[in-house]
Amino acid sequence: MREIEKVMYQEKPPAAADPDTLLFVEVDPEKCQGCGECDNHCPTGAVQARDATGIRHVVSPAACINCGQCLVNCPHGAVYETVSYVDEITARLKDPATVAVSMPAPAVRYALGECFGYPTGAYVGGKMHAALKQLGFRFVWDNEYAADVTIMEEGTELLQRISKPDRHKPLPQFTSCCPGWVKFVESYYPDLLPHLSTCKSPIGMLGALAKTYGAQETKTPRDKMYTVSIMPCIAKKFEGLRPEMAASGCRDIDATITTRELAFMIKQAGIDFKSLPDMAPDPILGMSTGAATIFATSGGVMEAALRLAYEVLSKQKLASPDIKVVRTHEGINTADIKVPRFGTVKVAVASGLANAAKLCDEVRGGKSPYHFIEIMTCPGGCVNGGGQPMDPRIRQASLFKRTMASVKKRYNMRTTG
Repeated sequence: MREIEKVMYQEKPPAAADPDTLLFVEVDPEKCQGCGECDNHCPTGAVQARDATGIRHVVSPAACINCGQCLVNCPHGAVYETVSYVDEITARLKDPATVAVSMPAPAVRYALGECFGYPTGAYVGGKMHAALKQLGFRFVWDNEYAADVTIMEEGTELLQRISKPDRHKPLPQFTSCCPGWVKFVESYYPDLLPHLSTCKSPIGMLGALAKTYGAQETKTPRDKMYTVSIMPCIAKKFEGLRPEMAASGCRDIDATITTRELAFMIKQAGIDFKSLPDMAPDPILGMSTGAATIFATSGGVMEAALRLAYEVLSKQKLASPDIKVVRTHEGINTADIKVPRFGTVKVAVASGLANAAKLCDEVRGGKSPYHFIEIMTCPGGCVNGGGQPMDPRIRQASLFKRTMASVKKRYNMRTTG
């Protein structure tokens, strides 16, 4: 534990840090009131009382899946992030030798506006792209592009599993986009890993594409390229540090920030967000379809993949791309999709890991009737991720500033004490 404490309160973990040894959220005992609200939202029991006072803490990096639901639901502002790349990114954006690349997720553009006075859910994608340019990003590439790639890859894999059952790639196939869910399976249901899609998440794909295809097309040396993923999710910081995200010999994702942190950077730079003109992402890795956009909500990955599977299996064009029956806000939603020339594709969508566990137990027990199962860790999907703007009814004031103050204070205590 001593070795973990040496690094987990730094604003940026060492480049070679094992993400499995890091805490990405923690509870400040000075602010914790022992109310237990974090327990209610923790899907794994990783947040527990230290002693009879009721003051909470995260018991272990192994138990925590980094979803951040404890953070966004704490009414006292006692839970904070322990890893931030903001200072490093700010410095790299000022370095003329660095070619900075931003890679925002679909959900970010529907939440960022809240930080600048827009109504909840307002689309501000054009202004977001413009703000990223003003911050100094050379290329604004879009994770919606990689979400479309994910559909092609994950949908094709599903078709292969359906047509040629294999004990190494059995049915049902689970989605693999959500890093909190992936860590949950690895930690609590490792025997079900063969059911997980072999596809990387969209940001995992885009990071690799940026430093290969993107670098080639823009004639940018990849060692000069600095990729920044912008996510609605704290667990994406964990994902970016995974060793398989450096299989090419360099890190695919150099840094990750949340929607809140992007808003902080825009405000810190003095950018008048509302007055910005709308801009499109840069070409090469900037195009996308509506299928990519719905990745942000629970059921969206399922709906997008089913569009592909339906047309390939039936050899017919869908009359309407909307498959609304799989859209899910909470709980478990199941559906039988009738596909001409094939029969019925049975699917399930689970929002939240308590519901995911029920489906996992079915699969483990050999009782699952499904071909395809989508899991999102956060209720309603990425739009309600742990890195999104705070609900002002839960907490007032600037979370980011308090988080950074707590990080610095605690890290200094450990290095000087």
